[in-house]
Amino acid sequence: MMDTEHSKSNKNENRDTQWWDVTVLNETNGEAAALAMAEIAVGEAAEILASGGIVAFPTETVYGLGADARNTQAVERIFAAKGRPSDNPLIVHIAEMAQLEGLVTEVNETERRLMEAFWPGPLTLVMPAVPGAVSPRVTAGLSTVAVRMPAHDVALRLIAAAGCPVAAPSANRSGRPSPTLARHVGEDLAGAIDGIVDGGPTGVGVESTVVEAGRDGTVTVLRPGGITAEQLARVAAGGVKLDIALQSEGDAQPGSPAPRSPGMKYTHYAPRGVMRIVKGPAPEVVATHIQAALDEATARGEITGLLAFDEHLPLYHAETVISLGSLDQLETAAHRLYAALRRLDEDGVTFIMAEACPEEGLGSAIMNRLLKAAGHNVTYV
Repeated sequence: MMDTEHSKSNKNENRDTQWWDVTVLNETNGEAAALAMAEIAVGEAAEILASGGIVAFPTETVYGLGADARNTQAVERIFAAKGRPSDNPLIVHIAEMAQLEGLVTEVNETERRLMEAFWPGPLTLVMPAVPGAVSPRVTAGLSTVAVRMPAHDVALRLIAAAGCPVAAPSANRSGRPSPTLARHVGEDLAGAIDGIVDGGPTGVGVESTVVEAGRDGTVTVLRPGGITAEQLARVAAGGVKLDIALQSEGDAQPGSPAPRSPGMKYTHYAPRGVMRIVKGPAPEVVATHIQAALDEATARGEITGLLAFDEHLPLYHAETVISLGSLDQLETAAHRLYAALRRLDEDGVTFIMAEACPEEGLGSAIMNRLLKAAGHNVTYV
């Protein structure tokens, strides 16, 4: 169950990164001996977390990089390994409702209804923190803490076994596409973290939705994600609105207030190549513009790549063409997006064009991530 990942050079530190393969825990008919070994592996990873180490683990959204949320020294190692800005808060992961008591000062009725509807699941709630309950590095000095309960058996087992709330951003170098496979974690962080729990591919593919829920029933979306605004609206008696930061183009400028949620301030998910998104009402017009840009890039010696939807693939040619699935099944696009961005890097693509998708439902989260990946480089045709 446990191997040592070959260490890679990292400017922060260089250590052996343990690797535990626990994918058998996802199987309904796994052999008893293999299941027992996987349980031991989860316990080993939990011991490292409890003793101040940092370990990557799967959730239903993406792989997270976890540390004891109460241990400032451990949390600082997350920031160092990722190269993450220090004013970017972290989400605290819990395994049971009882852990909330020591983390937040109160749970209002709106928050309680959201928890009943979506926990465990890809929903993070920003709530008033108990002073001193977690490291100030977790909250970025704010009076609130972001909390969620992941809907992934391995994650829940690990957090419960560690016996502590686990602070965990995505397990990638800051600014890189989030990891949906353990292999992605190793590519970015092997040699800089203590271990990787391999639970197989993640499910949703984009991070959790982050919200603030008011006593009046209003829910404010700080980051779109795996739970859509439409789903939230079925529970939010006061309606759903987008935070003002989501309504403006581009990232907040340096020196602006600390973001209340991960993903609000900095460029994320970026491939190494230059990326542009094209929006327009007519697919043929969008395709004509994209193909012309790809042809021009090829003529000047670029290695070209394309992200597009199944309905329009026959309209294109490029050196790397990646389907995000059908526009009628945006769950597929969410699941494929980060792996697609990493594939573009693997293929050495230097110039990338991408189709936009409608921003209803899960499309809101997909476009949020695409825009971040492209640095809000958008053309309207």
